[in-house]
Amino acid sequence: MNKIINQYLIINFLKVIINTVLIFFSLGIILNLLEEIEFFINLDQSFTLPLILSLSLVPTLITDLLPFVIFLSSMFYFLSLKSNKDLLSVKIFGYSNAKVVLIMAFFAFIFGFFVLFAVNPITSTLIKYYEVEKSRHSLDVDHLISINKNGVWIKENDNSGYKIINGKTLDNQILKEISIYFFDTNHNVVKRIESESAIITKNPWIMKNVFIYDIKNNKNYNLNSYNFYTDKVLDKINSLYKNLNTISFLNLVKNYDQLKKIGYSKTILNEQIHKFISLPFFLFLMVVLASIFSIGSKDNKQNYYYILLSILVSVVIFYFKDLSIALGETGKIGLILSVWMPIIVIGLFCLIGVIQINEK
Repeated sequence: MNKIINQYLIINFLKVIINTVLIFFSLGIILNLLEEIEFFINLDQSFTLPLILSLSLVPTLITDLLPFVIFLSSMFYFLSLKSNKDLLSVKIFGYSNAKVVLIMAFFAFIFGFFVLFAVNPITSTLIKYYEVEKSRHSLDVDHLISINKNGVWIKENDNSGYKIINGKTLDNQILKEISIYFFDTNHNVVKRIESESAIITKNPWIMKNVFIYDIKNNKNYNLNSYNFYTDKVLDKINSLYKNLNTISFLNLVKNYDQLKKIGYSKTILNEQIHKFISLPFFLFLMVVLASIFSIGSKDNKQNYYYILLSILVSVVIFYFKDLSIALGETGKIGLILSVWMPIIVIGLFCLIGVIQINEK
């Protein structure tokens, strides 16, 4: 009998989660589609491309918001258990409030690992496609930086054409093994620069051991030092290194050493790994937190109050999470601690709350 009850509780909880995800997905598609249409409004593109790009981006956004999706799903589910007397019915079979909550929480915990190992590889592939496709049509140079296993790739547009810059590795302030290709407006290569390294902290880059192939004028130059003017300095490139959404959890762990070689900071990589690992624990606690706010009262008339409260709590947790990360990035606390700080605080609150709801 217990197995049947557990299955009933979990299946219905999963249905609520799926419905909530679909609501978030639909809202995300509508809002992002408007932004993509505005982006492509002056380009000769059909409605299909903005739609595909929205479908590629929104799953990653939902994954980032998953703790709040689970929290809202849990709130609605527990309120529904109360209103249709299912919570009272399972108590006849010896289920306490705490037992029901823990069943849902452990399911959310397992669901978190499912997202890491099954969903995250898909969303990372989609967001990578989004970045590549957006950069192909972008008139904004901020979209024209890419980082992959072959190093750093930069595209710059100017009046005479464009430049493609590739650096194999980024070591602190130094970009190594650099190749720069200059193209005219007809996409013909007119010049190539090869350099052993460059200090890229400011504009211009200070390049060392430079060889210049002037294809247009059929001349070659060998220089010990060369100033290369570009607005793509270290701060702009590092800002992209912080965005690891294009790398799945499995690839991050598997290619950890390779990512460090091409320039990713060990600290940032470790922070991202901890963000991934903390997800199941975050989902677990969000279910417990939702139960504290929803199971506490037996008055069904207060359901609207609890719904509004759940939205407010989601906003507070969202900003507290961002504040914690900001404190970590500014060195006020450790980066790893900044990832786990919201979970520790919510965990302490839930520890007290679970004891109270079990008494009701």
